[in-house]
Amino acid sequence: MVRTALVGLAASTLFSAAHASRTYVYVSNADSQDISAYSLDDASGALSPIQTLNVGGTAMPLALSPNHHRLYVGLRSKPYRAATLAINPLDGHLLPLGDASLPESMAYISTDATGRYLLAASYGGNMLSLSRIDANGIAQAAQQTVPTGPMAHSIRTAPDNQYAFASVLGADAWLRLKLDTERGMLVEDAAPAYSLPAKSGPRHFVFSNNGRFVYLIDELDGKLHVLTFNPSMDKAKPIQTLSILPSDFDKQGKPWGADVHQTPDGKFVYISERTSSTLGGYRVDASTGKLTRFGTWPTEKQPRGFGIDPSGRYLFAVGQLSDHLTVYRIDAKTGALTAVTRVATGKNPNWVESVNFE
Repeated sequence: MVRTALVGLAASTLFSAAHASRTYVYVSNADSQDISAYSLDDASGALSPIQTLNVGGTAMPLALSPNHHRLYVGLRSKPYRAATLAINPLDGHLLPLGDASLPESMAYISTDATGRYLLAASYGGNMLSLSRIDANGIAQAAQQTVPTGPMAHSIRTAPDNQYAFASVLGADAWLRLKLDTERGMLVEDAAPAYSLPAKSGPRHFVFSNNGRFVYLIDELDGKLHVLTFNPSMDKAKPIQTLSILPSDFDKQGKPWGADVHQTPDGKFVYISERTSSTLGGYRVDASTGKLTRFGTWPTEKQPRGFGIDPSGRYLFAVGQLSDHLTVYRIDAKTGALTAVTRVATGKNPNWVESVNFE
C-alpha cells in the first residue's frame, strides 16, 4: 500500500523562505531514523543545517530521481518500505509524499534513467526488486522480485538504460539483467556479467561518466576492480585490480571496503575503507580507464558512505561511529582532499546525496 500525503496545500505553507545556497546535501541516519538536510556554501564549503526530518524507520540507502525533485529513502526496519520525499528547489527542505512497501530490508536503491522505476537490492533477503514510480514521482509497492545468490548489495542501470547490473557479495558475482521498461520487468542473464575470485565480496560500483568503464569495490578482500564496458553491447571485461588499503594497514584487521564514486569531470575516483577509516584517491587515465592511486586521507570513523557534489568541488564523508560529516575540497588539478568543515549528523549516518538547482 502507498500512503500519500496531501499535496494540494499552498506552497507557501509547505516550505520556508528561499535559502542563499542552491546546493543541498542530505544524509540518512539509521539509528535516529531521520534525514539531515544542509545547504552548501559553494565558495567556502561550509554546511548550514536546514532540516532534520524523521522518517519513522531505519533510514539507510538514498536515491535521487533523475530530475532531482524527489529523494527516495530505503527504510530497513519493519515494515520495510521506500519513502518518497519532495525536494524544494528554493530552500532544500524535504516534504514527505508517501511510502510504499518493499519485500525485504534493502541495502541499496536506485532509479532507472527515465525515473519510472525504483530498483533495490536486499542483502539479507538475497533478492532484487522493481517498483513503479508514478507520474508524481512517488514510488509504488514493489511489483517484482528476482532471487539472487546470497547478499545482493547494489543495483544500477547502465547508461543506455537497457540493462541493470547488480553486485552479489556472497556469490562473488556481478549480474546483468535486461530492463523491460514497457512491462516493468527485470530478466536476469543465465551467466554473471563478471565472476570475481572467491570471497571477494563485490559491493558498490559506478559507471564512468563516458560510459566506457566500471569501477567496482569489494567489501571483503580490499580490492577495487576496473572493467571496460562496451556501451553498444552492455558487456564488460576486467582490465585492472588495485588495493583500497592504506600502506600501513597490515596490523589494523580485516579489509572492509564500502563505497566508490567518480568526480563529474571523470578525472578522479575515490573509495572509502571502514576498518582504517580512510578515503583513497585514484587518478583516471582518460584513454584506458585505468587507475593510479595518489592519496590516502583519514576521515570520519567507519565511513560507510560518502558523496561528491554535482560541481565536483567537494566530497562529503560521514562516519557511522562518529555521527559527523566532514566536507573536503577537491583540488581540481591534483585531486587532493583538504578538510574544510565538519558538522554533526544524526545517529549512525551512512548515506550522502547532494543536488544543485541553477
